[in-house]
Amino acid sequence: MGAEAINDAILYELRGQVAVITINRPDRRNAINIDVRQGLYKAWEKFEKDDAAKVAILTGAGDKAFCAGMDLKEAAGTGIKIPPRGFVPTIGDSVQVSKPTIAAVNGFAMAGGWLLSQQCDLCVAADHATFAISEAKVGRGTPWATPLIHMLPQRVLMEILMTGDFVSAQRLYELGYVNKVVPVAQLMDEAMKLAERIAANAPLTVRAAREMVYLATEMGRSAAIPAAVRLFDHVYLSEDAQEGPKSFAEKRPPVWKGR
Repeated sequence: MGAEAINDAILYELRGQVAVITINRPDRRNAINIDVRQGLYKAWEKFEKDDAAKVAILTGAGDKAFCAGMDLKEAAGTGIKIPPRGFVPTIGDSVQVSKPTIAAVNGFAMAGGWLLSQQCDLCVAADHATFAISEAKVGRGTPWATPLIHMLPQRVLMEILMTGDFVSAQRLYELGYVNKVVPVAQLMDEAMKLAERIAANAPLTVRAAREMVYLATEMGRSAAIPAAVRLFDHVYLSEDAQEGPKSFAEKRPPVWKGR
């Protein structure tokens, strides 16, 4: 299946069980304009509703930029002040997605581009990719960066936010923010391999594990454990929970039904 144009700025392609969502404005460094915002809303909705799609990869066109953040030319023309909630479609806030997502960062990810990588569950980056939260350099705000306190050490986060300087993909790999760093020519292959390994697993378990991690960031240990127990009740009671051990005993691949 070839890529479908959601609009002029966003492409959607189903590769087996993996949806690839591409920001397609390489001439503007994949900067976030109204077409990108509207297209991403539609693409995430399409992914969530598509039963054939088990995992999504978000990437940018070309090998220079994943996303340069807000299209400042458009922003200058609109004179935007406080962006309304949902201005940029953000998983876990203005967008609800229950399936795993991977950012394949093919170049620099700046400001809103960092946000788009941050919102995904996992991140694979090209070895030349760099990341920056550059709002301090242009007088804008970063309330969306709040979840990073669960993803980066406090003093590292302070430095990133207050300097606005770029950080290499390798440095963020060492800090645990990036899952894997590879040459850009191998980026999509590595992201697809990761996505396919996830897609091959029991979907109810994968989704519940994903939700458990986010749930645990919202509460302390004593509250999170019983909440996680309840979260997995429907997994234990599912047909797939019987299929896993049965397929192992019968020495065959499992056939997951997601129920």
